[in-house]
Amino acid sequence: MAHRRHADDAPDGAKPWKMQLMKICRFDNGRLGVVEGDTVRDVTSVLDALPALRWPLPLGDQFIANLDKLLPAIREAAKTAKSVPLASVKLDSPVANPPRVIAAPLNYQLHVQESSNPAINHGVHMPGHEGFATPIDKYGLFLKSQTGLIGAGDTVELHWPDRRNDHEVELGIVIGKGGKNITREAALSHVAGYSIALDMVVRGPEDRSWRKSADTYSVLGPWLVTADEIADPDALEFGIEVDGEVRQRSNTKDLIVDVRDLIVRASKIYNLYPGDIIMTGTPDGVSEVKAGNVMHAWIEKIGEMNVGVR
Repeated sequence: MAHRRHADDAPDGAKPWKMQLMKICRFDNGRLGVVEGDTVRDVTSVLDALPALRWPLPLGDQFIANLDKLLPAIREAAKTAKSVPLASVKLDSPVANPPRVIAAPLNYQLHVQESSNPAINHGVHMPGHEGFATPIDKYGLFLKSQTGLIGAGDTVELHWPDRRNDHEVELGIVIGKGGKNITREAALSHVAGYSIALDMVVRGPEDRSWRKSADTYSVLGPWLVTADEIADPDALEFGIEVDGEVRQRSNTKDLIVDVRDLIVRASKIYNLYPGDIIMTGTPDGVSEVKAGNVMHAWIEKIGEMNVGVR
């Protein structure tokens, strides 16, 4: 994965060790790391503190459920942990076992407008929401298969190569503390952290969840930035380029239904669990990818990732 240095990354040769942001990654088939600039500090030993599990397993991701308790140990272990180059590791999804991937349709006004294109809606997923306050009030949220989730080190496999397959870049929320009927005031306290999300989709007349749930059609990465590092998730610049061509650019301030309200709405229907992922919606500029393309997605204060297509 190519990585450009961001202003909040640690400078080369920084000493003594001082983490600038808490970026937690899962790499090389389940190892745990802390990202510092262009290196990863291997803190896998901290996972030994996770409680033993017996069947029936509790719902939710075990690591995310215990993240608050593990953070002091992660910070301490990172001070002396072995470092490996970031470019040498394969980045997995930062959430290993998400109970659900919950997604928001038509959550940026300009994307609502571009969805009037028949090549996007196919005459069955029309973007209008007359009589409803927002498109989400009309269409609700939808589910993507959690088994289709991959990380930044994987590639998207096109399952319908003879049809239009689109990229949709968005902010991903990872729930840390579960709950039902969460209030708006408490919503952000239920967040473990944030990642970049790619909500891949094949265009066509089928149900939205079917067209977005193929294996590899959900990408989360490149790591998890803990919630305390992002004061306002509704004010983040983000975008995507494909083979160097700018495709999407926006800011989460333009969300129709904001981060807090998405958590509130999801928790009215679902009892949320640690590791639940909420994809917040994509802006205008969705367009086709083909085998051989490389998607470069980025979000301010989180990072960037390159994801190939095959």
